[in-house]
Amino acid sequence: MTPMTAEGGKAAADRDGQARSTTERGLVGRLSWGLADQAVCSMTNFAVGICVARSLGLAAFGVFSLAWVTYGVVLGVSRGLATDPLMVRFSGVPVASWRAAAARSSGTALGVGGALGAVCLVAGPVLGGSVGPAFTALGVVLPALLLQDAWRFSFFAAGTGRKAFVNDLLAGLALVPAMVVAARVGSVAAFVLAWGAAAAVAAGYGCFQSGIRPRPAGAPGWLREQRDLGYRYLVENVGVSGASQLRAYGLGVIVGVSAVGVVRGAELLLGPFLAVLMGLSLVTVAEAARVLRRAPHRLGRFCLLLGGGQAAAALLWGAALLLVPDRFGELVLGDVWHAASRLVVPATLGVAGAALGVGAAAGLRALAAARHSLRCQMLASACYVGGGLGGAAVAGTVGSAWGVAAATSIGSALWWLHLRSALREHHQNPTGQNPTRTPSAK
Repeated sequence: MTPMTAEGGKAAADRDGQARSTTERGLVGRLSWGLADQAVCSMTNFAVGICVARSLGLAAFGVFSLAWVTYGVVLGVSRGLATDPLMVRFSGVPVASWRAAAARSSGTALGVGGALGAVCLVAGPVLGGSVGPAFTALGVVLPALLLQDAWRFSFFAAGTGRKAFVNDLLAGLALVPAMVVAARVGSVAAFVLAWGAAAAVAAGYGCFQSGIRPRPAGAPGWLREQRDLGYRYLVENVGVSGASQLRAYGLGVIVGVSAVGVVRGAELLLGPFLAVLMGLSLVTVAEAARVLRRAPHRLGRFCLLLGGGQAAAALLWGAALLLVPDRFGELVLGDVWHAASRLVVPATLGVAGAALGVGAAAGLRALAAARHSLRCQMLASACYVGGGLGGAAVAGTVGSAWGVAAATSIGSALWWLHLRSALREHHQNPTGQNPTRTPSAK
């Protein structure tokens, strides 16, 4: 080898090393903003739950939890149709393409909020009792809640997680005076309206941050162009959130509305870890898509490290919860603590099982393997509902928690089997379907 050749090889190696270093720094930065953003978002949700639990008691907390899981179903619809296709196909694309897509995606989310909010407004008076007013209030605030969520995902698709963090921080600050007013009113509906009012402030600020106005008129075109992913992700997301809703409603019928509050209380205890899990989920699909674009052979390892790390963290957090003294637990959750603390072990195992499957789910989304992910999610959701309600019928609230823990373990295994099949198909036909194609975003 001549000196000139050696120098050229050294320079090329230096450039490759610098490129890898820059890529790694970019990944760490995006993940850090995802964690920071979700930490703020989860702290906000945690504060709402704690305020309701301490101010209104276990039965009212159960009613609030029913509204909460209903919101989760609506959120799944919005994400499936609006922001999931955006994350898969418009992550790391040119700014002009992202802006056009974000306008139509956010407009779609706003339209979903308006349509399903109207359904809740009609359902509230029909339900009546203590549940009806909560659903009426939810109908009022759904457009703001979904638009704010759409901005978060739009910012992460663009790689500007800092803006999502600022947006959620503003929502948290706006929530403080809103919660004070709601506590004085002393009703579930007041807390739902306060939660939505804070989201409305952040949703409006998101328009200013992005310089984009949502385009509801562009929703039909967006749905047409993204139909190969959007409708499958819709069914998949509704399968997830709908399973939680069916379990909550079924638990309320089998055991009582208070049992729904107990389960929600256990989820609040796992809140800090769930913040990490959900924070990573904001960026994992986009990052998996980048890995697939740059080094397809590394996608499986990336997903395994992601899922395994999250599952291990869930187990560590659950172990720490077992050491929490009753006095501190009562200070945080009030009367909900004693019943919720009995669910720590099964709830932790359930979250760990779900976390392990998250890595495989991110890989399937990056591959745009909607057929695989839809089939897997439907099977996993069926296991979740069956385990949760079957366990409730046998052993009440605790039995439901153990049934869910078993179901999530089975679901995780299904996710990994489907990812393996999808990776095999991709390696056999790497040019067949490109998940990162960017259809025109008119």
